Amino acid sequence: MKPAQTLEKLTSPNSWAGLPWGEYYREALEQQLQPWWPKMFGFHLLKIGNLSAELDSEKCAISHQVNVGLAGENLHVQADPYQLPFAAKSVDACLLSHTLSYADDPHRMLREVDRVMIDDGWLVISSFNPFSLLGLGKLIPRLRKRQPYVSRMYTQMRLLDWLSLLNYEVLDQTRFHVLPWRRKGGPFLSTHLPALGCMSVIVARKRTLPLTPTPMKVGARKHSLSRAVGATKSYRKLP
Repeated sequence: MKPAQTLEKLTSPNSWAGLPWGEYYREALEQQLQPWWPKMFGFHLLKIGNLSAELDSEKCAISHQVNVGLAGENLHVQADPYQLPFAAKSVDACLLSHTLSYADDPHRMLREVDRVMIDDGWLVISSFNPFSLLGLGKLIPRLRKRQPYVSRMYTQMRLLDWLSLLNYEVLDQTRFHVLPWRRKGGPFLSTHLPALGCMSVIVARKRTLPLTPTPMKVGARKHSLSRAVGATKSYRKLP
């Protein structure tokens, strides 16, 4: 497996219009996210990157939405995504729409997002699927330096591994938009061949306790609890 960090500097497009069929990708992604926005509650939603900033999140229950990035027309805060100017555990939800695809160190970016995220906060990640018709374009030398083939395409399994290390619970993972050049990506193909969808979305929540507690940890907690109860009983016997 290739290392996540790279010395190559990738330039993210300023808008979806800067990608071939970009508006189709944006519409398909917005449609996939519509059922999730009303489920998110809190005070602050971060939309990191120009592509995230352009997505329609009007139905999100979080009213205060901040677009963050290095440069762009739709940004509210100009900042480095690797050094977000927000306090730890101050953000309720974060949208990374293809942001990791243009990051030279996605691990570092995820750790920074995790730092500002509250416990049980929401994280939405979208990217291009390497195992799709779009992903095949990266095999053609003359296309590799063009958008969107220049972006880094991660498998869902790899993204899930990263989230697991940060103790995120994945609520939904899906791939869609099988045909890149069609507005809806072919409804029949997207329904019956979702694994070939050129776009991928993961919805997850930050958890504080291990999702799968080990017997050793459970035993230690029981032992600790027993001692605490015993200490309480001894305390009650004192005059």
